[in-house]
Amino acid sequence: MHATAAAVLGATPIGSREAWGWRGRTLSRPVATASGESWLRLVSAPADKAGGKLWEGPQEAERLMPPAVPRPRLRERRTWIEGEHGYLAELYDKITAPTVTTHEPILRKAPDLDNAWWDGITTALDAIATIPSNRVAVRQEYLDRAMPQYLGIPIDTKAPAWTTAHGDLHWANLTGPTLTILDWEGWGTAPAGYDAALLHSYSLLVPDTAAEIRRRLGHILDTPAGRFAELVVITELLQTTTRGDNLDLEEALRRRLSAITR
Repeated sequence: MHATAAAVLGATPIGSREAWGWRGRTLSRPVATASGESWLRLVSAPADKAGGKLWEGPQEAERLMPPAVPRPRLRERRTWIEGEHGYLAELYDKITAPTVTTHEPILRKAPDLDNAWWDGITTALDAIATIPSNRVAVRQEYLDRAMPQYLGIPIDTKAPAWTTAHGDLHWANLTGPTLTILDWEGWGTAPAGYDAALLHSYSLLVPDTAAEIRRRLGHILDTPAGRFAELVVITELLQTTTRGDNLDLEEALRRRLSAITR
């Protein structure tokens, strides 16, 4: 199907590199087109689930996100159904800078990122938060149900504030040394500070980087809303550990939970 998508979009795969998404849901490859090298991403889903928020996210980001948010530009897209599966093909400008981590969102060693990178992520998060959207990344109903369950404490689950968020801001979705923010499927409203809290939580195994995030994004994290956002993210990541994901983070997440609630 990736080869079919390439033919439809007038693209030819380059080399043997393949980038597979979470549990094989997507396949991306560099391609050549008449206007230069590009990146072709193909999403698959059962035909009855081929559509909705995740499929429309990149197109909506292309339409609404300002230049202050560095991201791959979406050139073309196609959707179709074949048999029992639906497909979404997206042709992007090729980004040459590598992602900070390659195969997982968790940071395991300190990245070499300069002031321009940190200034860029700060500017981008502030810009994203101001974009009006009726898209939803995190639902209040989820917080009501999941936070008491996975945090294991009585807690007021009402978010102090809501803003627009990327929704999946981890190290495998960020490039360096030149900043680009990838993967705009799930963006939408979330508790204020959600993106900064997610990046911080995925950095807990590298204390120096976690401290740098708190220093650079303190205007977001060191607020009541920011602390609540951390609890939201800890809830989500502790839930993933029950499915066998992010197990290395569990102890650090529980330490951070204790520090916040103390």
